[in-house]
Amino acid sequence: MRKTVTIFLTSSLAFSMIWALFATLQQPTTAIALPPDHPFTSVRRAPSPLHPLALPSTSIVSMTTPLDFFQPGTQPNQITDTIDAPESCRGCHSGYSSQLPQPAEFEPWTGWAGSMMAQAGRDPLFYAALDIANADVAFGGDFCLRCHLPSGWLNGRSTPTDGSAMTPDDQEGIQCEVCHRLVDPIPSAENPARDLTVLAAITSPVSFAGNASFVLDTADFRRGPFNIVADNGFDPHKEYGVAQNTLVSPYHQDAALCGTCHDISNPVFTWNETSQSYELNTVNQPFTDTTAMFPVERTYSEWRLSEFNTPGGVALPQFGGNKSSVSTCQDCHMRDVTGVGGTFFGSTANSVTRNDLPLHDLTGANNWVPPLIPQHPVFSATFANNPARLDALNAGVDRATAMLQAAAELDIELTGTQLVVTITNNSGHKLPTGYIEGRRMWLQVEAYDADGQLIYSSGAYDPATGILTQDTNLHLYEATHGISSDLAAQLGLPAGESFHFILNNQILQDNRIPPRGYEFAAFEAAGAAPYTNDSPDPMRYADGQYWDTVTYTLPAEPKTVIVRLLHQVASREYIEFLRDESPFFGDPNSNGQILYELWVGNGRSAPTIMTQKAIGLAVYLPLVER
Repeated sequence: MRKTVTIFLTSSLAFSMIWALFATLQQPTTAIALPPDHPFTSVRRAPSPLHPLALPSTSIVSMTTPLDFFQPGTQPNQITDTIDAPESCRGCHSGYSSQLPQPAEFEPWTGWAGSMMAQAGRDPLFYAALDIANADVAFGGDFCLRCHLPSGWLNGRSTPTDGSAMTPDDQEGIQCEVCHRLVDPIPSAENPARDLTVLAAITSPVSFAGNASFVLDTADFRRGPFNIVADNGFDPHKEYGVAQNTLVSPYHQDAALCGTCHDISNPVFTWNETSQSYELNTVNQPFTDTTAMFPVERTYSEWRLSEFNTPGGVALPQFGGNKSSVSTCQDCHMRDVTGVGGTFFGSTANSVTRNDLPLHDLTGANNWVPPLIPQHPVFSATFANNPARLDALNAGVDRATAMLQAAAELDIELTGTQLVVTITNNSGHKLPTGYIEGRRMWLQVEAYDADGQLIYSSGAYDPATGILTQDTNLHLYEATHGISSDLAAQLGLPAGESFHFILNNQILQDNRIPPRGYEFAAFEAAGAAPYTNDSPDPMRYADGQYWDTVTYTLPAEPKTVIVRLLHQVASREYIEFLRDESPFFGDPNSNGQILYELWVGNGRSAPTIMTQKAIGLAVYLPLVER
């Protein structure tokens, strides 16, 4: 069980776009048709029952169609066996740890329930961004919903694209049966024989990991990494009429499964080698080559091209639980623990204890959004009179904080007035990674003289206002995207940095610290290169570099220096953007306004101290112990 301790240190954060002059484009006569049962086949646009989808006043006309967001794999309304809600898994996979020497979060359902995966369909920041995406581009929201609410998407409820047709069960996000019915899209002799039957029925095969292009078994054959028949002498899912069968699937220990949703590319922009820019595709025509699409997120590719993706992995026991070395996504985010993963009718008498039980941790860096959800005017209903779910959520926040505090090391050295600070990235991807809007990491430096007077400061942050001081020596690690001048002219929007992620077609800068094994050429080919001044920058990090060293020149030799590495989930600028750019701005019940009020009432996304060091002073850092 996690607990808060004090460590004594001594001195030394779907798209698209197309506002364009699409009226001048001719619809191709050879456009691929959607499957006949696709929810969009009879719908041109899908207004919300509360608000009409609003196009930006600066746009001309959006001519995008569902085909512009079509991705291969299983399509809506193709499943034959119902996707059971996570609550149906709760009876056997939670509520029994009090009988055992293990914490409740070792239970698969309980661990999952506390993660952002479980909250993906209740995330208030997601819905605020979704409103803007839908206002920016017709049908763009469907691309977002397939990742965040896959059960509802598979059941054809992504129309309207604001998510208003989704059910409370759909809002359980990336849920048990969606993951446990996934099929490896690449045939392999190691996979269940049934996989070949499932893949043979797919009319649009998947050849890459990303963009939520998944293959789901249309029938309820569940999959996981273990042979539960060998463990228990029978198949509990089949015996008790829960599922048709349970199959052993190596894919569920493969990082490519996680890559399904953790490499995101904008399907409406394609790289033009001649113009050296990402340009709008032909409207009403699917495009599925993710290598040529605009790269939005590259967490999986960052890992795939790292030293972690080697047979021996990397020796970082703080991440691996019972493993001393870690390699796959699952090794860190579902680390092995010793415990029981399920019971029969609440009794642990005949349960199997494993030393390789995957903790359904599933957390990353987001430790700010989960506490907002029990306060949300709608989504709070999930947690009302349900203390077990609230406890699971709080435990998930602790795990996310622990993950952040294990992700980096900080070293400092003072010589006279020269302060040298080195940040080492211990994660298996860039630091930070994932959703880039509003997400940032920075160094905060304070130097004091012998009288305790502050003589130098960089990276100062005001928690009362959420303002980060932009001093000239600020070292801020983030990625920023924007709109090119050519596209901006078509859209009638300002060129340059933008939070309109569904319209962005340009990487402006990316100085996030790469992982072990980084090589510029490979990262550039994957759309994950460092960027400086709108261009890939091979000089920002040398091949093999997974740290960054910064030198500060202080005005005088200090008596005391304190250096902190801070991480913030959502900046003030981004939260205000989501409020002010909402198509329903001024409505007190808009998603942007609700998020803003939750932000004000919950510490303004206060940054987390990932690690800190001091010279000339003992400092205390509260850490969440794994």
